[in-house]
Amino acid sequence: MKKWQIPRFINTDKAPAYGRALALLKREGRCPSDVEHRQIKYRNNVIECDHGKLKRIINATLGFKSMKTAYATIKGIEVMRALRKGRPQHFIMVIPWAKCAW
Repeated sequence: MKKWQIPRFINTDKAPAYGRALALLKREGRCPSDVEHRQIKYRNNVIECDHGKLKRIINATLGFKSMKTAYATIKGIEVMRALRKGRPQHFIMVIPWAKCAW
């Protein structure tokens, strides 16, 4: 996992299986030990609500051929939703050839 992909928090509902699973992942070294598990109902509901809207958009498509196309499509949908909400600061726009020019 790249450093920017490592989560600081994991939000779940209060099902006991999530806590046990996260503890097992930390013991096996598959999850960093400093990741905080937050079992806060309203935070999970916000995520689930957002997930439902994304899922409704994705169901209109016929599916994805690969993980690469799934990632690109979902990322594009998230960028468009953030721009529509007026939150473009969450995404850093980088032009690949601009790196060489500077």
